[in-house]
Amino acid sequence: MDAAELIRRYTGGERYFPAAHLTKVKLIAANLPGINLWGADLSGANLAKAKLWGADLSRTNLAQANLTRANLSGVKLNEANLRGAKLNYAKLYGADLTGAYYDESTRFSIGFDPVSRNMRKF
Repeated sequence: MDAAELIRRYTGGERYFPAAHLTKVKLIAANLPGINLWGADLSGANLAKAKLWGADLSRTNLAQANLTRANLSGVKLNEANLRGAKLNYAKLYGADLTGAYYDESTRFSIGFDPVSRNMRKF
């Protein structure tokens, strides 16, 4: 699946895309609130400025993904792979990051504490 197909199907009312293969997809400023990408592979994806509030990204592979300035408010990121991801200025209000993986190359906004959000360094 590519970005155009995902957006076409989402616009058509589909919200459930479990285990979708979307590596290196470009969804810059995409408007996808409430989408379910549980277990999807979004490694290397560019989701900068994307609007994903209320989405389910649990167990999603977001390694090396660009989520700069993305709206992730209320998003489920349980056990997501965020190693090497860029989360600078991302809105994470009410996001569930329990068990999400990060490493020394993961970039967070200034003042963000992954330990207090129950994330795991790997």
